[in-house]
Amino acid sequence: MTAMPDLAPAARRMAGLLAGVRDAQLDAPTPCDMPLSALLDHLNGLTLAFTWAAEKEFPDGPSQPPSADATRLPPDWRTRIPAQLDALAAAWRSPDAWQGMTRADGVDLPGEAAGHVAMNELVVHGWDIARASDQPYEVGEDEVSACLAFVAPTVEQSGGAGIEGLFGPAVEIPCDAPPLDRLIGMTGRAPSWTA
Repeated sequence: MTAMPDLAPAARRMAGLLAGVRDAQLDAPTPCDMPLSALLDHLNGLTLAFTWAAEKEFPDGPSQPPSADATRLPPDWRTRIPAQLDALAAAWRSPDAWQGMTRADGVDLPGEAAGHVAMNELVVHGWDIARASDQPYEVGEDEVSACLAFVAPTVEQSGGAGIEGLFGPAVEIPCDAPPLDRLIGMTGRAPSWTA
């Protein structure tokens, strides 16, 4: 894995995608098999969970994976989630975020691994949101490389079966496919998916 990728470009891109989501699209399907509004609720929770993971400061009570429940999407999501994305990117700029152990989604893991999971969530769910809301999606090569460095060994260890709570079974993609398509396939999505 590469050390300390910058999450800010992925966070800014995600905020831009959120601004392009129309209310009429909230019930649209997504490549990750949930309505767009449920994915936005998941994004709301994961931005908080991974900010806490970076800061290593957690709210009281048991840690749980972020929900993916359309009925729990806060009414102010259009302003709340972009602000949380800014906080997430800022928290992962600290070298301390990448050191030692932390916790996210109810799981204890090294800070470096948590940072890579956060990057992967932003990049892959950004693609999900772009596809579901019919928006263009361009991601930096360095971001995709950082995600592939995290995802490829995980997929290889699972034999392509997917990882519960992380991503579904891998979709076979040609070896010479663009890196983003390979990443999308490894995380259980077909690059050709359309709403």
